[in-house]
Amino acid sequence: MNHLLSSEKESDNLRIAKKILDFCKNARVFAFYGNLGAGKTTLIKRFCETLGVTEAVTSPTFNLVNEYLGESETIYHFDFYRIKSEIEAYDIGIEEYLDSGAYCFIEWPEKIPGLLPPEAVSIYIEVTDSQRRDIEIIY
Repeated sequence: MNHLLSSEKESDNLRIAKKILDFCKNARVFAFYGNLGAGKTTLIKRFCETLGVTEAVTSPTFNLVNEYLGESETIYHFDFYRIKSEIEAYDIGIEEYLDSGAYCFIEWPEKIPGLLPPEAVSIYIEVTDSQRRDIEIIY
């Protein structure tokens, strides 16, 4: 199932995150695709805010995974931009995270295609101008 959304400005991201979570009610693994600077981390921040995270959400570029506590559950945020192979994801225990039932938000999932569960929601972000983003959700 595909769904298309547009963000005209950064402040639209909270509304978009809420819509995606509502649209994908039972999903727990979300894979975010987009070029560097497309807004993956920015959108994930709004997902975390929607889920009740009150601490600062930052990209886990160097440590690969950040853990946050939401209103009622744990949230994992991954950034695989710097990994060289899926083995590095295995080394941090990616399978345990993905099987935990917690929300998992993954930046640069194209680095671990063989590890993504088939039920993962794919979110493609395309920059159309300096402010606008087109977002395709495949669920």
